[in-house]
Amino acid sequence: MNKITQLFNIKYPIIQGGMIWNSGYKLASAVSNAGGLGLIGAGSMYPEVLREHIQKCKKATDKPFGVNVPMLYPNIEEIIQIIIEEEVKIVFTSAGNPKTWTSYLKENGITVVHVVSSSKFALKAQEAGVDAVVAEGFEAGGHNGREETTTFTLIPMVKEQINIPLIAAGGIATGRGMLAAMVLGADGVQMGSRFAASFESSAHDNFKKTIIETKEGDTQLTLKELAPVRLIKNKFYNDIQELYSTCPSIEDLKVLLGRARAKKGMFEGDLVEGELEIGQIAGLIHNIKSVESIINEVIQEFQIVSKDIQDFKF
Repeated sequence: MNKITQLFNIKYPIIQGGMIWNSGYKLASAVSNAGGLGLIGAGSMYPEVLREHIQKCKKATDKPFGVNVPMLYPNIEEIIQIIIEEEVKIVFTSAGNPKTWTSYLKENGITVVHVVSSSKFALKAQEAGVDAVVAEGFEAGGHNGREETTTFTLIPMVKEQINIPLIAAGGIATGRGMLAAMVLGADGVQMGSRFAASFESSAHDNFKKTIIETKEGDTQLTLKELAPVRLIKNKFYNDIQELYSTCPSIEDLKVLLGRARAKKGMFEGDLVEGELEIGQIAGLIHNIKSVESIINEVIQEFQIVSKDIQDFKF
């Protein structure tokens, strides 16, 4: 068995990213039912909303699923307690020090995976006792690492440093991308943008349509002084660039960002003033499909290309 399918007891080594405003129970349960590992994105949920989604996910699937928890979440203690009370068995942590919660989660029988953007942080996660790491390259949508290391170079560098299972993320939406990541040393892949453009995603239809219209060069990493984030270029993004021309302070950037920009863009569908987070791979996403169709296409292409490579002769 593959290390990732064995770790999570799933059919395919495909993880769905726990994206804010996209990853509710409908998406998570659909991915799990289709053979991958679905993740509920706690980052955009109040504690009781998260509890509701966990309970609904249990009813929608009898397969393993998990919760993605950004550790900078203001109600982190309450979130962790809900996860334990609801007997969630898999937690992906991000945006924080894995030492903070890993031991406590594992003491409660939970498999812990941490998201990293460098070999340095992958080693720290391994030392903290996590069961696997997600190494996410610069291509990824949403909040990103400050190192700006691409997936193509990050995965083999992390593989060289750790001995626990490795999941590749950032710029993966096809079977070819999955195969490339695994050839480079990954044991599985995490896909976000491709699942954001699914019927089951909780994102607004306006945002989904924008994803499939996004072309090469239409996204950019910005707001590095606050927390680097990859956005689709729209009016809000242009306002950021105009502000940068004035040499703004961090406080100026915070004022422009305001509150609930991501909700406004991705969940409410405001394509002008909203924050539209998506990866560079959006340029290869041309349609909105069911989760089952997406996973079947990825696996089919993976198998076909794998055979082609085996048959290739120099």
